[in-house]
Amino acid sequence: MADPQWDPYDRNCPTRRVLDRIGDRWTVLVVGTLDDGPMRFGEITRRIDGISQKMLTQTLRGLERDGLVKRTLYPQVPPRVEYELTEAGRTLREPLKALEDWATTHIGGVLEAREQYDQAV
Repeated sequence: MADPQWDPYDRNCPTRRVLDRIGDRWTVLVVGTLDDGPMRFGEITRRIDGISQKMLTQTLRGLERDGLVKRTLYPQVPPRVEYELTEAGRTLREPLKALEDWATTHIGGVLEAREQYDQAV
């Protein structure tokens, strides 16, 4: 249940920044990818077609800062780093999966609407 002290419709409410984070396209894809378990940076990059190293780094750092992703450094040569969802991050998987499912289910209608709109303007 939502806490009444937080109002994402108020521009100064910190929940607005959390919504920005979880509504970001890269966040949706990173969380979906990490649902399969811990992964190294390169594995995530290969799984998410089109993400740059810079954007993946920024996204992972933001998710780590927000407590949604855990970064584990293994002290070996060369160093090995893995990323995984935290318990809080795993709670995001269901709503973000619903967005993925909606997108794949409704893409045909969206593309058709875009085409109709573009022809009308």
